[in-house]
Amino acid sequence: MEREGRAVGAASGELVTIGEFARLSRLSAKALRRYDELGLLPPALVDPVNGYRYYDPAQVEGARLVAWLRRIGMPLSRIGRVVALDAGAAAVEIRAYWARVEAETAARRDLAMYLVGHLSAEGRTMSRMPDNTENTGTSENTGDPGAVPLAIRCAALTDIGAVRTANQDAAFAGPRLLAVADGFGEGGAEASAAAIEALKPSAWGARDGALSAAELLNALEDTADSAARAVRDAVAPCAAPDGSGTTLTAMLWTGSRLGLVHIGDSRAYLLRGGELFRITHDHSLVQSMIDDGSLSREEAASHPGPALLLKALVGEARSAGVAVACRADVRLQEVAAGDRYLLCSDGLSAVVDEADLRAAVFASDTPEEAVRRLVGLAREAGGPDNVACAVADVVVEA
Repeated sequence: MEREGRAVGAASGELVTIGEFARLSRLSAKALRRYDELGLLPPALVDPVNGYRYYDPAQVEGARLVAWLRRIGMPLSRIGRVVALDAGAAAVEIRAYWARVEAETAARRDLAMYLVGHLSAEGRTMSRMPDNTENTGTSENTGDPGAVPLAIRCAALTDIGAVRTANQDAAFAGPRLLAVADGFGEGGAEASAAAIEALKPSAWGARDGALSAAELLNALEDTADSAARAVRDAVAPCAAPDGSGTTLTAMLWTGSRLGLVHIGDSRAYLLRGGELFRITHDHSLVQSMIDDGSLSREEAASHPGPALLLKALVGEARSAGVAVACRADVRLQEVAAGDRYLLCSDGLSAVVDEADLRAAVFASDTPEEAVRRLVGLAREAGGPDNVACAVADVVVEA
């Protein structure tokens, strides 16, 4: 019986057998058959009688691209989208994929470093305490002797802006939750509302200062997963659920700690000691280009491309506008009396620079005044997008 790997002459004289194509592309015949089955690299001709596969030598570059993408760990389903694109669009898609990989690696690195620090501190504490009988006089609020009970005072505000015809942003401020979400697509308003609703105290439950750091991190993971499911359910009725979703940046107050949940390009800032610090990292293509040095912060401010998100809460399927649905980042945030936190959508951060944000947040006497000032700044800058912001002060509990 004639084998597929034996060189043969096709009728046109231009096609080669799978064996010869495997040699040209440096892929195995087994890999080529697998790529054919998945629709990634179909042969140019399949003999209708014996089923032998024949390839055009011009397909070699595409075959090697598939192999290279597999080598960087790209899932086969996503490779199928990349190889169907022209070279420029494929380059953008590959950059977005790798930026997502780096963002997720950075999030795991931060969590690993937190755990190292937490466990190291716990080990030092245990080494000073022969047993647990001496751990008395502990404050109910933090678990630290003599700690001062803290609470948060907060406010939130959204605005449609001066250009949009609908408001897809959502914000919430309560004694146990501060959150903003920036919806997009046909079901954007439903997505942003659902994400925040899933985090509200009724869903979050009666958490308190008795939770250990490890328990709180687990609870945050569960809560973030609940928000992701809520968004999928909310956008399921849409004609294109894969094109709808939301960012989410939220802080959950347990009475002793702040837990941060973050995905997308909404932001969280901390005002402490008169300085404003950004404490979240944008999950966006532009931010990844800043990170790898291919774009300066000044150039990013006027970058003409669309705001491509690398991570967001979306429907079940993936869309061209959002690289892939991903798990939110979660971590714990150290708090101190006098801290002021700002959470906002990019309808504020993209049009008002951080110096002006700091001035408005610093000058406001109350969270209510702060959110009104911030929405006013976005309006003064033209209000090109919906705006959502929430401000919280950490205060000594009365």
